[in-house]
Amino acid sequence: MPTETHTRNVTPENPRPDRSAQQSPGPGQTRGTRLPRWASSFGNQIIASLIIGLGLGLLAKYTGSTETSPNGLGSTLQTIGSSYVSLLQTAVVPLIFTAVVSSIANLRQVSNAARLAWNTLLWFAITALIAVAIGIGLGVLLQPGTGTGITEKAAYAGKNGSWWAFLTGLFPKNYLGLGASTSVADGATTTSISVNVLQILVIAVAVGIAALKVGKAAEPFLALNASALAVIQKVLWWIIRLAPLGTIGLIGNAAAVYGWDTIGSLGKFTIAIYLGLALVLFVVYPVLIRSHGLSVRQYYSGVWPAVQLGFVSRSSIGTLPLTQRVTERNLGVPREYAAFAVPLGATTKMDGCAAIYPAVSAIFVAQFFGIPLDLTQYLLIVLVSVLGSAATAGTTGAFVMLTLTLSTLGLPLAGVGLLLAIDPILDMGRTAVNVAGQALVPTIVAKRQGILDETLYNASRTSEPFSDDSEPAATGESEAAVRGSEGSAAAPRQLIGAGS
Repeated sequence: MPTETHTRNVTPENPRPDRSAQQSPGPGQTRGTRLPRWASSFGNQIIASLIIGLGLGLLAKYTGSTETSPNGLGSTLQTIGSSYVSLLQTAVVPLIFTAVVSSIANLRQVSNAARLAWNTLLWFAITALIAVAIGIGLGVLLQPGTGTGITEKAAYAGKNGSWWAFLTGLFPKNYLGLGASTSVADGATTTSISVNVLQILVIAVAVGIAALKVGKAAEPFLALNASALAVIQKVLWWIIRLAPLGTIGLIGNAAAVYGWDTIGSLGKFTIAIYLGLALVLFVVYPVLIRSHGLSVRQYYSGVWPAVQLGFVSRSSIGTLPLTQRVTERNLGVPREYAAFAVPLGATTKMDGCAAIYPAVSAIFVAQFFGIPLDLTQYLLIVLVSVLGSAATAGTTGAFVMLTLTLSTLGLPLAGVGLLLAIDPILDMGRTAVNVAGQALVPTIVAKRQGILDETLYNASRTSEPFSDDSEPAATGESEAAVRGSEGSAAAPRQLIGAGS
């Protein structure tokens, strides 16, 4: 490398190179054009997009746009939002497979892999237990199902959850985890393809373990998988860079279709849900972080880009690439462990969708229909929330978890239909809490096991989650920090980010 590359921007007053000149361009920024720092910040772009989207959505609503008959502006917002989520969810499926296979292969470099896996599941359960206890407390205290003024018992024709369906759903019907459903309406036949994310996870775990057992003969396969992971992540970073545009469509469509008047008589229920989410996100999580000797401010500044994207996309799976990146890059969790824990969390760690929401909703349904709940039924709510969250599978599927809870308690599923109208408004907050928890647990476990890179955790934030991995100095990280606290030079760089 030429000498001038090392000495550029060095003065007697500033003996260290000015690394800001070496940084990779952020979203909306090219190498030939430099935007102000506040304008190139991903977080600021998301906030600006929220404001713009809300304004456009309300404009569309008050110019006559509806869900069934959108006007030009409403239709544009709807298309932009749905297309962005489709891009995220389509690209994430191969990410889960390649990331989990690579993470299992690299767990052989970690001496305490089994203990890490066990502690991860344990802390998933502990945080879910705390969240569902908060949900039950708020449901009993606020009585959201009383005095609603709603007389119609709305029907629910969606997918129902059951323990048997959950258990049988773990077994893949094909190696891609694909399913198809056909419906006939007005003489037209429509077939839709769906992907069972939990089955993809099962397949990936099986393949990863098999590769370890095969040994040297599997090395070419693992090398190909690592290369595929790097390519897939690069495509996903491009998609995530479009998040400000997707945010305008998603928030705009939500405002145009639902506005604020849909909350109506379910205002008390909405308040109960968001109060529970706020208590988990801003009280429980900080207490857990602080009790482990870590900075609360650093946790939030590190995880906030993923929380923002989760809020607008309403998909833990769609946010998975960014959640994994901030967990490694900002919070200092070793890549070998993060690549295992974060995808697992995106499918099973749902404090918003699988703890707070079903707890408050089940109590709402019981109160609405005048059905008293006893201690046994409250304990069943806890059991379902702690053990059954995997049934949500990381998509916008909180209703599956809710129907599973109602079925277990013997409550009428017709009550689910009452909550459909405001679900998108609630789902934004639920997903944000889910994503925050999916980064929290690996951080806590890494700290407890002594593998957290606290130098990286406490480093100043650049508010830029897209810095290229080939330029670790640009983000103030040491080469050892980029490789994770294990410091293994053999760890493939692809496991942490997009590659160059």
